[in-house]
Amino acid sequence: MPESTPPLLELEDLHAAAEGNAILRGVNLAIAPGEVHALMGPNGAGKSTLAGVLLGSPAYEVTAGTIRFLGEDITHWAPDARAKAGMFLAFQYPEAIAGVSVVQFLRQAMGARKGIDDLSVLEVRFAMAEWMQRLGMDEAFAERPLNEGFSGGEKKRNEVLQMALLDPVLAVLDETDSGLDIDALKVVAQGVRTVRAERPDLACLVITHYQKLMDELQPSHVHLLLDGAIVTSGTMELARQVEAEGYEPWRR
Repeated sequence: MPESTPPLLELEDLHAAAEGNAILRGVNLAIAPGEVHALMGPNGAGKSTLAGVLLGSPAYEVTAGTIRFLGEDITHWAPDARAKAGMFLAFQYPEAIAGVSVVQFLRQAMGARKGIDDLSVLEVRFAMAEWMQRLGMDEAFAERPLNEGFSGGEKKRNEVLQMALLDPVLAVLDETDSGLDIDALKVVAQGVRTVRAERPDLACLVITHYQKLMDELQPSHVHLLLDGAIVTSGTMELARQVEAEGYEPWRR
C-alpha cells in the first residue's frame, strides 16, 4: 500500500504573541502539496497573525509549538530564509515603494529566490512579459513604481504576478479579496487559478472572511479560526454554514 504524501507544511500546537499578548493559542494544521486550504474567522481571531508567523514576521514571537516546512523545523528561521525555501505571502495591504519599479523589485526578489546575486534584467523582463500576457496585464505596468498609485485590484494582481515569478511551493494569501469589488476579485482569482494550472503542486492557504473568493478558488479544506485556535475543519459546506449562521455556533 503506497504511503500517503507527507505534509508540505505542518503546524503543531503553535502559540504566538505580539508585545506580550497571546494571539495564537495552539494551532494545528497540515497542508500537502497541491492542496488549497481556506482559513476563515472573525476580526481579531488571529488569521493575519498566523500569516505573519508563518513567514517569520518579527512583530510576533512564537511562544510554543513547531512550524515544519518541507520536513524541516523552521520555527525560528528568518523571513528571507523562508522565502528562499519557497514560502510566499500575498499581503492584505501591499506597501508602496517610491522610486523602485515593479521590474526592479522583482529582479531582486527573483535573484534572492534563485540564489543569484545579479540576475539578468533580460531574463526577468522575458519572464515578466510572459506572465503578464497570461494574467492579462499591460506590460507598461512593469515600469511603474511598486504599488504607488495602484488601485486595489492592481495591487492584488501585482501580488499574483509576484507569486507566478517567484515560483513558491506554498502561497499564503492574506485576505487577497480585501477591498476588491466583485469584478476585480474575479480577475485576481482567475490569476491564482492560472498560476496553479501551470504549477499543480503549488499549495495555497487562503485567509478570508468571505464566501466569494472561496467560490472562485474552491478549496478542498476549510478551517475555522476562533480565539487563536482552529475549532473545526471541513469542506466548502462549512464555509456555506458560516455564511448562513455566522461564527456564534462555534464559539467556546
